[in-house]
Amino acid sequence: MQLYPTIKLLHITTAVITILCFTYRGARKVNDGHYRPAKWLRIVPHINDTVLLSCAIYLATQSRQYPLTTDWVSAKLLALFAYIGLGMVVMRLAKNQQQRIIAFGLALVCFAYIVAVALSRSPTPWL
Repeated sequence: MQLYPTIKLLHITTAVITILCFTYRGARKVNDGHYRPAKWLRIVPHINDTVLLSCAIYLATQSRQYPLTTDWVSAKLLALFAYIGLGMVVMRLAKNQQQRIIAFGLALVCFAYIVAVALSRSPTPWL
């Protein structure tokens, strides 16, 4: 369990990097629908997200809190799927700026929800 605090810190750090990268890329895409990020900015987020997910899997297995058996972990996973889907809309699938803006806002709400659930360890963190 000595590794657990280090992995948890890495998980939090990569989550912060994830939202910073998404916020930057998403805001640029909302302002310019034809925006295409530099190659490194298309690659780094995927590497970071792989580390983030790997840390999450480690933390879940070490704490024995799994999706479908622990309600708050299930809520985080569902919100993660929504966040990823909305991010795809922002970056690739939106047909106009209005769709991008709505998807971008909803993706940020999903991320905030994920953080709130993680901090409260409750699927209903604002109740």
